[in-house]
Amino acid sequence: MNQLLQPDLILEGSILHLTREMIQQYNLKGLLLDVDETLVPIRVASASPELKKWVEEIRSCVDIWLVSNNLSENRIGGIARSLDLPYFLGAAKPSRRKLREAVQEMNLPVQQVAMVGDRLFTDVLAGNRLGMFTILVEPIIHPETPLYNHPIRNFEVWISEIIGVSITPKKQRFTNLDK
Repeated sequence: MNQLLQPDLILEGSILHLTREMIQQYNLKGLLLDVDETLVPIRVASASPELKKWVEEIRSCVDIWLVSNNLSENRIGGIARSLDLPYFLGAAKPSRRKLREAVQEMNLPVQQVAMVGDRLFTDVLAGNRLGMFTILVEPIIHPETPLYNHPIRNFEVWISEIIGVSITPKKQRFTNLDK
């Protein structure tokens, strides 16, 4: 079980810390991005200027799709349109179905596409089940939301520690990026 929950790459920080150099180092040609707390805080319905700038920079080297478990067409569709990205909502991750559809739309081998998200039991598990490269990012949480309001995430961290999954960013994971 711990192999299915172990991300291939753990970022120290938000998705904005995922660079073109990292993407190229791992030979990635596509990214599937979770939305809630990966791109925007859960109660925010628009992309930040920093996120828009990041998407513009990253889309020059990879295809990008949004794949969210959220069912709100208004919210997820609005974020996707503001970023000019294709999307699926209601993905029911860790189901692989919508991830597989997005990868097929990209016309890329699954091994060259990364699933990027903030949750082990949805994003990482779904990506690993499909044979994708998986990237765990720190969640983007609204500053006014207390951490104890995240019982599911706290439970995931606790379980991951028990079964031996490492979710602590390790500096050596980023070696040779300057070469």
